[in-house]
Amino acid sequence: MSLAGRVALVTGGGRGIGRAISLALAEDGADVAVNYRRDEEAARQTAAEIQALGRRAGAYAASIDSFDDDRAMVEAVLKDFGYVDILVHNAGIASRGQSVADTDPAELERVIRTHAFGPHYLSKLLAPQMRARPRGDVIFISSVATLSLAANGAPYNMGKAAMEALAMTLYKEERPHGTHVNIVAPGLVETDMGVRLAKATMGVQDIHELDRRMPFGRVCQPGDVADVVRYLVSEGASYLSGQRIYVDGGGNIWS
Repeated sequence: MSLAGRVALVTGGGRGIGRAISLALAEDGADVAVNYRRDEEAARQTAAEIQALGRRAGAYAASIDSFDDDRAMVEAVLKDFGYVDILVHNAGIASRGQSVADTDPAELERVIRTHAFGPHYLSKLLAPQMRARPRGDVIFISSVATLSLAANGAPYNMGKAAMEALAMTLYKEERPHGTHVNIVAPGLVETDMGVRLAKATMGVQDIHELDRRMPFGRVCQPGDVADVVRYLVSEGASYLSGQRIYVDGGGNIWS
């Protein structure tokens, strides 16, 4: 699954799922631009680990919900790497678990802008130059939340649903240009956000208290998600586009 000669931009690429994806793509031969919003130290550490693998890497600050930030970041990445032919929309934030009646409008806008506006901005900025590459890939990291659309999570549900709508539109537009567009939708994953979610909604102090209730006896790990992404951008998935893959161990088969 060699990705030699390819360049990836991973949003939120310094921590959690994004870090796992950044390292996996580098292990397979890609150079990686690691985006971050606030945690510069984590992004630079991830970039250093990529460089230790013999690949080029850099950390790039941008709040992806800002078109101006995105444009400046894209200009910097293209100056440093020459092109981007793998774009991973991973950056995300959680909503606060309030009912629709109790949700702050500012929270609604912030969450939707992060999950939908940001990917739209970056796709707009990078899809045209991907058309000149032998192959382009755009991966959207969504969530199984779009399956259940559970109560008390409207901003997150809406943001991820809008993200998936963007992905399914983009794949139709860019397939004639040789770009593959796919969605990867994890369930609960052991990340900082996943740990907070488990504490808030399930009352557990250690996320591994949930292992026995999870498919295959364990909580999903960032590497499980990264392995699907590395496959989707590889030659092994050369005939796949417009797909949504759930990384949830098959879900709750008893429901």
